[in-house]
Amino acid sequence: MDRFFYTELARKSLEGQELDNPTCGRILSDASIEILPLLDASFQVRKTYFGREVRVHILNNAQNGHCPEDCYYCAQAKSSTADIEEYGIKSDEEMLGEARQAYTKGASCYCMVFAGRQASQSRIDRLKRVLAQIKSEFPDKEICVSTGFVSNEGAVELKQAGLDRLNHNLNTSETHYPHICTTHTFADRINTLLAAKSAGLKVCSGMIVGMGEEPADIIEVAKRLRALKAESIPVNLLVPIEGNVLTGPPTKAFGGDDLGIARGDNSGITPDFILRVLCLFRFLNPSSEIRVAAGREMHLRSMEVMALYPANSLFLQGYLNAKGSSNASTLRMIKDAGFSIKSEVELDELIHSNSPKTELKTLKELRPAIQ
Repeated sequence: MDRFFYTELARKSLEGQELDNPTCGRILSDASIEILPLLDASFQVRKTYFGREVRVHILNNAQNGHCPEDCYYCAQAKSSTADIEEYGIKSDEEMLGEARQAYTKGASCYCMVFAGRQASQSRIDRLKRVLAQIKSEFPDKEICVSTGFVSNEGAVELKQAGLDRLNHNLNTSETHYPHICTTHTFADRINTLLAAKSAGLKVCSGMIVGMGEEPADIIEVAKRLRALKAESIPVNLLVPIEGNVLTGPPTKAFGGDDLGIARGDNSGITPDFILRVLCLFRFLNPSSEIRVAAGREMHLRSMEVMALYPANSLFLQGYLNAKGSSNASTLRMIKDAGFSIKSEVELDELIHSNSPKTELKTLKELRPAIQ
């Protein structure tokens, strides 16, 4: 592919031009478009808005399980038999303590996630109290909350209490949505995002790649988020959890059984494809925070660090119910690639405080032939 093609992608993105669908499709699927020049083009856009800085997020489940929704990808859904630790809403003191820990570990944004269909008034009232406590102690730090559907009035109350961002992922396209959930609609999710925008909240919304979607579905989500002017976009990769309805890539795009479920087979999304998805999201949402989110370790493998060229954000300390890589390895990856983090704590200090001591071999490891 001629170098001009890649420079044009960066130029159009930086000038605010929306790439047409055929070009977006080629970015995802055309093997003649080489990944390294594509990453470099996306990095020129990323660098313009964020330099070499990585924004670290830490999330905690403020409530885990007992969800009445049937989202096929989620271990907390009523459709899942995953063996998770279920509990009710944590105390105010526990949530405040977790926020303190997150910020001292280098997070620029602390994310609280609540299971359930929607934010009741009692939950809104509870959140307002917790938000006020966190903001009084950390006025300059960002807080993001994920709490299901939120009304216009609820969004206003949360904004007035000090909330910075509301997370509510689109997860997939409107067309593909019935294939991943039946208890609510794509429109329900859009309405919550519109309520957040109307209240003056920043919007955090993204998708999950690897649920049987076509490239056209990925393009649709990226463009929907562009139209919404989403400030933060997490790009998740399906994490196969035993007991979930979706434990691998469904048949529509990747092959599988007649139900559209390929259990335990995660070969459907490759590191190359994931990097192309991240580049596409960067070109279409040049000034948004693009987060390489859940599943990055599993699906990107040895190519994980390359995600930082289109993406400028990641999670530290794992995800909702699945563990991630260690804090030390993630922070070292950031430093080794020449990036910095947005934090009042120095990156070297964080690496030192999170680094484990060298482990010595056991006798069994030293003498493996002895039974």
